Amino acid sequence: MKITHVISGSLALVLCQAAVAADTDGLVLPKGFEVTVVHEGIGLARHIAIRDNGDLYVTTHQFSFMPIDATKRIGIVALRDTNGDHKADVVQTFDPEFDGTGAVIYQGMLYVSDDVGVYRFHFDGNELIPKQPRETVIGGFPLERTHADKTFTFDNAGHIYVNVGAPTNSCQQQDRAPGSLGQNPCPYLEHYAGIWRFDATKLNQTPADGTRYATGLRNSIALNWNSDVNALYLTMHGRDQIDTIFPNLFTAQDNAELVGEELHRIVEGGNYGWPYTFFNARLNARVIAPEYGGDGKRRAESGKYAAPLLAFPAHWAPDDLLFYEGKNFPASYRGGAFIAFHGSWNRAPIAQAGYRVVFVPMKQGKPSGKWQTFADNFTGGPIPDNNPGKARARPVGLAVDGEGALYIVDSQVGRIWRVTYRGH
Repeated sequence: MKITHVISGSLALVLCQAAVAADTDGLVLPKGFEVTVVHEGIGLARHIAIRDNGDLYVTTHQFSFMPIDATKRIGIVALRDTNGDHKADVVQTFDPEFDGTGAVIYQGMLYVSDDVGVYRFHFDGNELIPKQPRETVIGGFPLERTHADKTFTFDNAGHIYVNVGAPTNSCQQQDRAPGSLGQNPCPYLEHYAGIWRFDATKLNQTPADGTRYATGLRNSIALNWNSDVNALYLTMHGRDQIDTIFPNLFTAQDNAELVGEELHRIVEGGNYGWPYTFFNARLNARVIAPEYGGDGKRRAESGKYAAPLLAFPAHWAPDDLLFYEGKNFPASYRGGAFIAFHGSWNRAPIAQAGYRVVFVPMKQGKPSGKWQTFADNFTGGPIPDNNPGKARARPVGLAVDGEGALYIVDSQVGRIWRVTYRGH
Protein backbone atom coordinates (compact mmCIF):
# COMPACT_ATOMS: atom_id res chain seq x y z
CA MET A 1 0.00 0.00 0.00
CA LYS A 2 1.40 3.38 -0.98
CA ILE A 3 0.94 6.25 1.44
CA THR A 4 -0.48 9.42 -0.06
CA HIS A 5 -0.46 12.84 1.50
CA VAL A 6 -0.76 16.48 0.54
CA ILE A 7 2.56 18.24 -0.10
CA SER A 8 2.77 21.82 -1.21
CA GLY A 9 5.33 24.37 -2.39
CA SER A 10 8.98 23.63 -2.89
CA LEU A 11 8.77 20.26 -1.15
CA ALA A 12 6.44 18.97 -3.87
CA LEU A 13 8.96 20.06 -6.51
CA VAL A 14 11.77 18.26 -4.68
CA LEU A 15 9.68 15.10 -4.50
CA CYS A 16 8.93 15.21 -8.20
CA GLN A 17 12.61 15.61 -9.03
CA ALA A 18 13.93 13.03 -6.57
CA ALA A 19 11.37 10.25 -6.85
CA VAL A 20 11.55 9.99 -10.67
CA ALA A 21 9.70 6.98 -12.02
CA ALA A 22 10.54 4.65 -9.16
CA ASP A 23 8.19 4.16 -6.24
CA THR A 24 9.66 5.68 -3.07
CA ASP A 25 6.60 5.40 -0.79
CA GLY A 26 6.76 9.17 -0.29
CA LEU A 27 10.44 9.21 0.69
CA VAL A 28 12.87 11.56 -1.03
CA LEU A 29 15.92 9.62 -2.27
CA PRO A 30 18.76 10.25 -4.71
CA LYS A 31 17.98 9.56 -8.33
CA GLY A 32 18.11 5.88 -9.24
CA PHE A 33 17.01 4.54 -5.86
CA GLU A 34 13.67 2.92 -5.13
CA VAL A 35 11.82 1.49 -2.16
CA THR A 36 9.99 -1.69 -1.27
CA VAL A 37 7.73 -1.54 1.79
CA VAL A 38 8.71 -4.73 3.60
CA HIS A 39 6.00 -4.29 6.22
CA GLU A 40 3.39 -1.59 6.88
CA GLY A 41 3.98 -1.51 10.62
CA ILE A 42 5.03 -3.97 13.28
CA GLY A 43 4.66 -1.74 16.37
CA LEU A 44 6.90 0.59 18.37
CA ALA A 45 10.08 -0.54 16.64
CA ARG A 46 13.73 0.19 17.37
CA HIS A 47 16.59 -1.70 15.71
CA ILE A 48 16.85 -4.41 13.08
CA ALA A 49 19.14 -7.37 12.40
CA ILE A 50 19.25 -9.57 9.28
CA ARG A 51 20.29 -13.25 9.22
CA ASP A 52 22.26 -14.72 6.33
CA ASN A 53 19.05 -16.42 5.14
CA GLY A 54 17.30 -13.03 4.86
CA ASP A 55 15.09 -13.30 7.95
CA LEU A 56 14.57 -9.99 9.77
CA TYR A 57 14.46 -9.41 13.53
CA VAL A 58 13.22 -6.14 14.99
CA THR A 59 13.13 -5.10 18.63
CA THR A 60 10.19 -3.12 19.98
CA HIS A 61 10.40 -0.70 22.87
CA GLN A 62 8.40 1.64 25.08
CA PHE A 63 10.48 4.43 26.54
CA SER A 64 10.96 4.21 30.30
CA PHE A 65 10.14 7.90 30.79
CA MET A 66 6.69 7.40 29.22
CA PRO A 67 3.69 5.61 30.77
CA ILE A 68 4.08 1.90 30.01
CA ASP A 69 1.14 0.29 28.22
CA ALA A 70 1.48 -3.47 28.67
CA THR A 71 -1.07 -4.06 25.91
CA LYS A 72 1.35 -2.58 23.35
CA ARG A 73 4.33 -4.70 24.40
CA ILE A 74 4.89 -7.36 21.73
CA GLY A 75 8.50 -8.48 22.22
CA ILE A 76 10.74 -9.27 19.26
CA VAL A 77 9.30 -9.40 15.74
CA ALA A 78 10.55 -11.97 13.22
CA LEU A 79 9.77 -11.48 9.52
CA ARG A 80 10.33 -13.79 6.54
CA ASP A 81 9.87 -13.38 2.81
CA THR A 82 8.91 -16.74 1.27
CA ASN A 83 8.35 -15.77 -2.39
CA GLY A 84 11.30 -13.48 -3.17
CA ASP A 85 9.42 -10.18 -3.49
CA HIS A 86 11.19 -8.73 -0.41
CA LYS A 87 7.90 -8.22 1.39
CA ALA A 88 7.30 -10.02 4.67
CA ASP A 89 4.57 -12.64 4.27
CA VAL A 90 5.37 -14.47 7.53
CA VAL A 91 5.42 -12.29 10.65
CA GLN A 92 5.73 -13.78 14.13
CA THR A 93 6.62 -12.47 17.57
CA PHE A 94 8.48 -14.09 20.45
CA ASP A 95 9.66 -13.30 23.97
CA PRO A 96 6.56 -11.08 24.45
CA GLU A 97 7.72 -9.48 27.69
CA PHE A 98 10.98 -8.29 26.14
CA ASP A 99 11.15 -4.50 25.76
CA GLY A 100 14.25 -4.09 23.62
CA THR A 101 16.56 -1.72 21.80
CA GLY A 102 19.68 -3.12 20.10
CA ALA A 103 19.69 -6.00 17.60
CA VAL A 104 22.72 -7.58 15.88
CA ILE A 105 23.49 -10.95 14.30
CA TYR A 106 26.87 -12.20 15.55
CA GLN A 107 28.36 -15.62 14.81
CA GLY A 108 24.96 -16.81 13.64
CA MET A 109 23.21 -15.82 16.87
CA LEU A 110 20.72 -13.01 17.47
CA TYR A 111 21.99 -10.59 20.11
CA VAL A 112 19.48 -8.10 21.53
CA SER A 113 19.49 -5.62 24.38
CA ASP A 114 17.10 -3.83 26.68
CA ASP A 115 17.71 -1.06 29.21
CA VAL A 116 19.50 -3.35 31.69
CA GLY A 117 21.33 -6.00 29.68
CA VAL A 118 22.43 -7.77 26.51
CA TYR A 119 21.15 -11.24 25.56
CA ARG A 120 21.42 -13.79 22.76
CA PHE A 121 19.35 -16.43 20.98
CA HIS A 122 20.63 -19.55 19.21
CA PHE A 123 19.03 -20.84 16.01
CA ASP A 124 18.57 -24.48 15.12
CA GLY A 125 18.89 -24.56 11.37
CA ASN A 126 16.51 -22.43 9.33
CA GLU A 127 13.90 -21.87 12.05
CA LEU A 128 12.36 -18.39 12.12
CA ILE A 129 11.67 -18.37 15.86
CA PRO A 130 14.46 -19.63 18.13
CA LYS A 131 13.30 -22.59 20.19
CA GLN A 132 15.61 -21.96 23.12
CA PRO A 133 15.02 -19.05 25.54
CA ARG A 134 17.43 -16.13 25.50
CA GLU A 135 20.69 -16.33 27.37
CA THR A 136 22.06 -13.42 29.37
CA VAL A 137 25.38 -12.17 28.05
CA ILE A 138 25.56 -9.08 30.28
CA GLY A 139 23.02 -8.26 32.99
CA GLY A 140 22.62 -5.99 35.96
CA PHE A 141 22.88 -2.51 34.52
CA PRO A 142 20.87 -0.11 36.74
CA LEU A 143 17.44 0.73 35.35
CA GLU A 144 17.39 4.43 34.51
CA ARG A 145 14.61 6.67 33.22
CA THR A 146 16.67 8.46 30.56
CA HIS A 147 19.48 7.51 28.18
CA ALA A 148 19.00 3.86 29.12
CA ASP A 149 19.43 2.16 25.71
CA LYS A 150 22.19 -0.45 25.90
CA THR A 151 22.96 -0.55 22.21
CA PHE A 152 26.10 -2.44 21.21
CA THR A 153 28.45 -3.58 18.49
CA PHE A 154 31.23 -6.17 17.97
CA ASP A 155 34.84 -5.94 16.89
CA ASN A 156 36.80 -8.59 14.97
CA ALA A 157 38.51 -9.99 18.06
CA GLY A 158 35.62 -11.33 20.13
CA HIS A 159 34.62 -8.19 22.06
CA ILE A 160 31.27 -6.49 22.48
CA TYR A 161 31.07 -2.74 23.07
CA VAL A 162 28.07 -1.41 25.01
CA ASN A 163 26.77 2.14 25.21
CA VAL A 164 26.04 3.18 28.81
CA GLY A 165 24.37 6.59 28.64
CA ALA A 166 24.33 9.15 31.42
CA PRO A 167 21.03 9.32 33.36
CA THR A 168 21.28 13.11 33.43
CA ASN A 169 21.43 15.96 30.95
CA SER A 170 24.60 17.75 32.06
CA CYS A 171 25.50 16.43 35.54
CA GLN A 172 23.94 19.37 37.37
CA GLN A 173 23.50 19.35 41.11
CA GLN A 174 19.77 19.41 40.30
CA ASP A 175 19.10 17.89 36.89
CA ARG A 176 17.68 20.32 34.31
CA ALA A 177 16.96 22.97 36.96
CA PRO A 178 17.49 26.60 35.90
CA GLY A 179 20.84 27.93 37.09
CA SER A 180 21.94 24.71 38.80
CA LEU A 181 25.70 24.25 38.47
CA GLY A 182 27.51 21.08 37.48
CA GLN A 183 28.97 18.55 39.87
CA ASN A 184 32.75 18.59 39.69
CA PRO A 185 34.00 15.96 39.42
CA CYS A 186 30.91 14.42 37.83
CA PRO A 187 30.12 11.21 39.78
CA TYR A 188 28.25 9.66 36.85
CA LEU A 189 31.45 9.24 34.86
CA GLU A 190 32.48 6.27 37.01
CA HIS A 191 29.69 3.96 35.85
CA TYR A 192 27.91 5.85 33.03
CA ALA A 193 28.53 8.19 30.09
CA GLY A 194 30.86 5.93 28.17
CA ILE A 195 31.50 2.74 26.26
CA TRP A 196 32.24 -0.51 28.11
CA ARG A 197 33.93 -3.51 26.49
CA PHE A 198 33.08 -7.12 27.38
CA ASP A 199 33.75 -10.64 26.14
CA ALA A 200 31.26 -11.22 23.31
CA THR A 201 30.78 -14.93 24.01
CA LYS A 202 30.92 -15.24 27.80
CA LEU A 203 27.55 -15.56 29.58
CA ASN A 204 26.22 -14.00 32.78
CA GLN A 205 28.63 -11.10 32.92
CA THR A 206 27.88 -8.02 35.04
CA PRO A 207 28.97 -4.42 34.51
CA ALA A 208 31.90 -5.11 36.85
CA ASP A 209 33.25 -7.63 34.31
CA GLY A 210 33.59 -4.96 31.65
CA THR A 211 36.36 -2.49 30.90
CA ARG A 212 35.58 1.18 30.45
CA TYR A 213 36.79 1.71 26.90
CA ALA A 214 35.97 5.43 26.53
CA THR A 215 34.39 8.14 28.69
CA GLY A 216 32.81 11.57 28.42
CA LEU A 217 30.04 10.34 26.10
CA ARG A 218 26.59 11.58 27.15
CA ASN A 219 24.61 8.99 25.16
CA SER A 220 25.76 7.12 22.06
CA ILE A 221 22.90 4.98 20.78
CA ALA A 222 24.39 4.82 17.27
CA LEU A 223 27.67 2.88 17.34
CA ASN A 224 29.37 0.43 15.01
CA TRP A 225 32.72 -1.21 14.35
CA ASN A 226 34.45 -0.18 11.13
CA SER A 227 36.27 -3.25 9.86
CA ASP A 228 38.09 -1.26 7.15
CA VAL A 229 40.19 0.50 9.78
CA ASN A 230 39.53 -1.79 12.75
CA ALA A 231 38.08 0.94 14.96
CA LEU A 232 34.94 1.85 16.89
CA TYR A 233 32.79 4.74 15.67
CA LEU A 234 29.77 6.38 17.26
CA THR A 235 27.59 9.45 17.34
CA MET A 236 26.94 11.25 20.62
CA HIS A 237 23.68 13.01 21.45
CA GLY A 238 24.45 16.59 22.48
CA ARG A 239 23.07 18.09 25.66
CA ASP A 240 19.65 19.78 25.91
CA GLN A 241 17.97 22.95 27.15
CA ILE A 242 20.79 25.47 27.32
CA ASP A 243 18.21 28.26 26.95
CA THR A 244 15.86 27.22 29.77
CA ILE A 245 18.67 26.31 32.16
CA PHE A 246 20.75 29.44 31.47
CA PRO A 247 18.35 31.98 29.91
CA ASN A 248 20.74 34.85 30.65
CA LEU A 249 23.29 33.27 28.31
CA PHE A 250 21.31 31.50 25.60
CA THR A 251 18.18 32.02 23.51
CA ALA A 252 15.74 29.48 22.06
CA GLN A 253 17.52 29.95 18.74
CA ASP A 254 20.80 29.05 20.44
CA ASN A 255 19.25 25.92 21.90
CA ALA A 256 17.96 24.91 18.47
CA GLU A 257 21.26 25.39 16.67
CA LEU A 258 24.27 25.54 18.96
CA VAL A 259 25.00 22.08 20.38
CA GLY A 260 26.25 19.73 17.68
CA GLU A 261 25.56 16.01 17.45
CA GLU A 262 29.07 14.51 17.23
CA LEU A 263 30.50 11.73 15.05
CA HIS A 264 33.66 10.23 16.59
CA ARG A 265 36.27 7.61 15.90
CA ILE A 266 36.86 6.18 19.37
CA VAL A 267 40.27 5.35 20.80
CA GLU A 268 40.71 3.25 23.91
CA GLY A 269 40.95 5.49 26.96
CA GLY A 270 39.64 8.51 25.07
CA ASN A 271 37.72 11.33 26.80
CA TYR A 272 35.06 13.05 24.68
CA GLY A 273 34.17 15.97 26.89
CA TRP A 274 30.78 15.43 28.52
CA PRO A 275 29.60 17.02 30.83
CA TYR A 276 32.30 19.67 31.07
CA THR A 277 32.12 20.73 27.43
CA PHE A 278 29.96 20.63 24.32
CA PHE A 279 30.76 21.08 20.64
CA ASN A 280 29.56 24.47 19.41
CA ALA A 281 28.36 23.84 15.86
CA ARG A 282 28.39 27.56 15.00
CA LEU A 283 31.98 28.09 16.12
CA ASN A 284 33.08 24.60 15.02
CA ALA A 285 34.87 24.34 18.34
CA ARG A 286 34.60 22.59 21.70
CA VAL A 287 33.53 25.03 24.43
CA ILE A 288 33.09 24.93 28.19
CA ALA A 289 29.55 24.00 29.29
CA PRO A 290 27.67 26.73 31.19
CA GLU A 291 27.31 24.49 34.25
CA TYR A 292 31.12 24.67 34.52
CA GLY A 293 31.61 28.38 33.91
CA GLY A 294 31.24 28.58 30.14
CA ASP A 295 29.30 31.16 28.13
CA GLY A 296 29.02 29.23 24.86
CA LYS A 297 32.21 30.83 23.48
CA ARG A 298 34.92 30.05 26.01
CA ARG A 299 37.05 27.31 24.46
CA ALA A 300 37.85 24.03 26.17
CA GLU A 301 41.44 23.26 27.04
CA SER A 302 43.32 22.44 23.84
CA GLY A 303 44.13 18.77 23.36
CA LYS A 304 42.26 17.55 26.42
CA TYR A 305 39.15 16.29 24.64
CA ALA A 306 38.82 14.69 21.22
CA ALA A 307 37.33 16.73 18.39
CA PRO A 308 34.56 15.07 16.36
CA LEU A 309 35.08 13.96 12.80
CA LEU A 310 31.85 15.81 12.00
CA ALA A 311 29.23 17.78 13.89
CA PHE A 312 25.59 17.61 12.81
CA PRO A 313 22.81 20.07 13.67
CA ALA A 314 21.53 20.19 17.23
CA HIS A 315 18.98 17.71 18.60
CA TRP A 316 18.67 15.62 15.45
CA ALA A 317 19.08 12.48 17.63
CA PRO A 318 21.37 10.02 15.80
CA ASP A 319 20.08 6.54 16.66
CA ASP A 320 21.84 4.14 14.29
CA LEU A 321 25.10 3.98 12.36
CA LEU A 322 26.34 1.50 9.77
CA PHE A 323 29.18 1.30 7.29
CA TYR A 324 28.07 0.27 3.83
CA GLU A 325 29.89 -2.85 2.58
CA GLY A 326 27.28 -3.98 0.07
CA LYS A 327 27.57 -4.09 -3.72
CA ASN A 328 24.10 -2.89 -4.78
CA PHE A 329 24.76 0.83 -4.36
CA PRO A 330 27.20 2.78 -6.58
CA ALA A 331 30.90 2.44 -5.73
CA SER A 332 30.96 5.91 -4.15
CA TYR A 333 28.90 4.54 -1.23
CA ARG A 334 31.27 1.71 -0.32
CA GLY A 335 32.89 2.20 3.08
CA GLY A 336 30.79 5.27 3.83
CA ALA A 337 28.57 5.74 6.86
CA PHE A 338 24.77 5.86 6.97
CA ILE A 339 23.29 7.52 10.06
CA ALA A 340 19.60 7.40 11.04
CA PHE A 341 18.44 10.59 12.74
CA HIS A 342 15.32 10.06 14.82
CA GLY A 343 14.55 13.80 14.89
CA SER A 344 14.29 16.48 17.53
CA TRP A 345 11.76 17.01 20.31
CA ASN A 346 13.23 20.14 21.90
CA ARG A 347 13.83 22.81 19.25
CA ALA A 348 10.50 24.55 19.87
CA PRO A 349 9.29 27.18 19.25
CA ILE A 350 11.51 26.75 16.21
CA ALA A 351 10.42 23.92 13.92
CA GLN A 352 11.56 20.42 14.88
CA ALA A 353 14.19 18.96 12.56
CA GLY A 354 16.19 15.88 11.66
CA TYR A 355 13.98 12.87 10.79
CA ARG A 356 16.24 11.63 7.98
CA VAL A 357 18.97 9.22 7.00
CA VAL A 358 22.25 10.85 5.99
CA PHE A 359 25.32 9.50 4.23
CA VAL A 360 28.93 10.38 5.04
CA PRO A 361 31.47 9.42 2.34
CA MET A 362 34.60 7.99 3.94
CA LYS A 363 38.10 6.88 2.98
CA GLN A 364 40.68 5.35 5.32
CA GLY A 365 38.37 5.94 8.26
CA LYS A 366 37.87 9.67 7.70
CA PRO A 367 35.11 11.68 6.01
CA SER A 368 36.14 12.27 2.39
CA GLY A 369 33.46 14.80 1.52
CA LYS A 370 30.46 16.66 2.88
CA TRP A 371 27.68 14.66 4.49
CA GLN A 372 24.47 14.52 2.48
CA THR A 373 20.86 13.68 3.13
CA PHE A 374 20.16 10.26 1.64
CA ALA A 375 16.52 9.62 2.66
CA ASP A 376 14.11 12.35 3.70
CA ASN A 377 10.42 13.27 4.06
CA PHE A 378 9.72 10.60 6.67
CA THR A 379 7.44 13.08 8.43
CA GLY A 380 5.35 13.65 5.30
CA GLY A 381 5.73 17.42 5.53
CA PRO A 382 5.56 19.84 8.46
CA ILE A 383 4.79 18.10 11.73
CA PRO A 384 1.34 19.01 13.11
CA ASP A 385 1.60 21.22 16.21
CA ASN A 386 5.40 20.85 15.99
CA ASN A 387 4.91 17.65 17.99
CA PRO A 388 7.30 14.76 17.12
CA GLY A 389 4.65 12.28 18.21
CA LYS A 390 2.53 13.40 15.24
CA ALA A 391 5.20 12.78 12.62
CA ARG A 392 4.20 10.21 9.97
CA ALA A 393 7.46 8.32 10.56
CA ARG A 394 10.80 8.65 12.36
CA PRO A 395 13.81 6.60 11.16
CA VAL A 396 15.56 4.71 13.93
CA GLY A 397 17.10 1.42 12.74
CA LEU A 398 19.39 0.48 9.83
CA ALA A 399 20.71 -2.76 8.34
CA VAL A 400 22.05 -4.09 5.03
CA ASP A 401 21.09 -7.48 3.59
CA GLY A 402 23.18 -9.94 1.61
CA GLU A 403 22.20 -8.29 -1.68
CA GLY A 404 23.40 -4.88 -0.52
CA ALA A 405 19.94 -3.35 0.04
CA LEU A 406 19.55 -0.86 2.88
CA TYR A 407 16.73 -1.44 5.39
CA ILE A 408 15.27 1.47 7.35
CA VAL A 409 12.95 1.04 10.34
CA ASP A 410 10.49 3.63 11.63
CA SER A 411 9.68 3.96 15.33
CA GLN A 412 6.18 5.43 15.07
CA VAL A 413 4.34 2.38 13.72
CA GLY A 414 7.26 0.12 12.85
CA ARG A 415 7.18 0.55 9.09
CA ILE A 416 10.12 -1.14 7.33
CA TRP A 417 11.57 0.00 3.98
CA ARG A 418 14.08 -1.73 1.70
CA VAL A 419 16.08 0.69 -0.46
CA THR A 420 17.80 -0.52 -3.62
CA TYR A 421 19.63 1.10 -6.50
CA ARG A 422 18.23 0.48 -9.97
CA GLY A 423 20.30 2.97 -11.98
CA HIS A 424 19.50 6.26 -13.67
